[in-house]
Amino acid sequence: MPVSPMATLASQSDEPLTPAGRLFVRPEMNQVIHCAVGLKNPIDIDSVIAQVRSSVMLRHPRFCSLLVRDPDGREHWRRTHIDLDRHLVVLDSPVSATESDDESSVNEYLADLSTSSGLSEDKPLWEIHLLLAHKCVIFRLHHALGDGVSLMSMLLACCRREDDPDAVPKIGSVGNRRNGMAGKRRGWWEWVYYYWRVLWSFLEMAWFSLIFVVEFILRSLWVCDRKTVIAGGAGVELWPRKLATARFRLEDMKLVKKAVPNATINDVLFGVVSSGLSRYLDHRGPNVLQDGLRMTGVAMVNLREQPGLQDLSELMKDNSGSRWGNKFGMILLPIYYHKSGADPLQYLKTAKAMIDRKKQSLEAYFSYKIGYLIMTCLGSKVAGLLNYRIVCNTSFTISNVVGPQETIMIGDNPITYMRANSSSLPHALTMHMVSYAGRADMQILVAKEIIPDPDFLAKCFENALLEMKRAASITCKI
Repeated sequence: MPVSPMATLASQSDEPLTPAGRLFVRPEMNQVIHCAVGLKNPIDIDSVIAQVRSSVMLRHPRFCSLLVRDPDGREHWRRTHIDLDRHLVVLDSPVSATESDDESSVNEYLADLSTSSGLSEDKPLWEIHLLLAHKCVIFRLHHALGDGVSLMSMLLACCRREDDPDAVPKIGSVGNRRNGMAGKRRGWWEWVYYYWRVLWSFLEMAWFSLIFVVEFILRSLWVCDRKTVIAGGAGVELWPRKLATARFRLEDMKLVKKAVPNATINDVLFGVVSSGLSRYLDHRGPNVLQDGLRMTGVAMVNLREQPGLQDLSELMKDNSGSRWGNKFGMILLPIYYHKSGADPLQYLKTAKAMIDRKKQSLEAYFSYKIGYLIMTCLGSKVAGLLNYRIVCNTSFTISNVVGPQETIMIGDNPITYMRANSSSLPHALTMHMVSYAGRADMQILVAKEIIPDPDFLAKCFENALLEMKRAASITCKI
């Protein structure tokens, strides 16, 4: 006699949330990720529904589970059946009465979602919004389901390449660095120097790790950035939002990073943010701030063994080093205000030096482990409050997720852009960058009573990169 689906579900035991998942359902840290996907052609609702029904998403345990709480208040995942109609929001008319173009209208809609009441817990914690008038699909996913790497991997598993409709999009893997001494014949003095460098690197790592752990503790208690015109604080997460998009060419960022040896795209990104914020602060309050003023950002770092996006089958393996879920650490990255006229590439050099120092430490790893320890010993409430305090005492949030390099499709409809942002935080400024098909779009979400002109801020970032590009072009020719 066949077993009914309801009986199968009833026989499955609830699965407890991970410590990171429990953190993201706390009221003070409740986070929903919004991924906006622009399409080239008009949206065919029936095609989208068919794509979702046949997608791996509806077979993934996290997307088929309710968030429930036991009598002790501990959160669990409980498998349930999916009623797709409850997860689809279809809007036929333009979503904005004040904005005339698609980008501004979609950004206004996303800004309103960032301060909305969140996702209902009487269904699995995700929604898909179809903005038909703007040819845009918005995936609304609770952060407890997974981090940016997990959710981007899930999205790409539902897509196909435009140049090969049978192929799933792939992100190039990053190989492990080889030992610089491997396979080489060296004299004894060179081996002595090599092992001395290894020992010195270990001592540096231990020292910087200790410094950054202490800094995290102090930030969660009372140490805070000096107040500026971009600063937020407790309660700001409830303030109305505006959203703007800064657009960069990856070729420009790659050219800039060549101007500084061993620089990375992340180094360029933080250099652009540092330069752009300096430009913006000069505009808002010239001659007010002291040169060299520090502003601290909270940056998210992927802790999986394989950087970048992951193959979904690998993420689902219990013994995988990748693992599905929230596996990221938090680091505190300072940037510095400089008055107009500073060397554009100096922002990149300063950012690279700071990020290199962070790489020498285990700050991101320790932030993850300390959070796990606090959640285990003191509970999610204490961990949530400490994380909330860190955000209140810093100036901005920033993240960067690498997307596919080639154009991809949902069904037979090519994707024109991919952008992401999240629910509002006590920060008045949050920035999320996603790269796709040669471009990198950064969503700039602001508290509009504090930063009333995010479009101008976006232009400051774009101009900062172009100025760095001009300086890099001269440097590379020399």
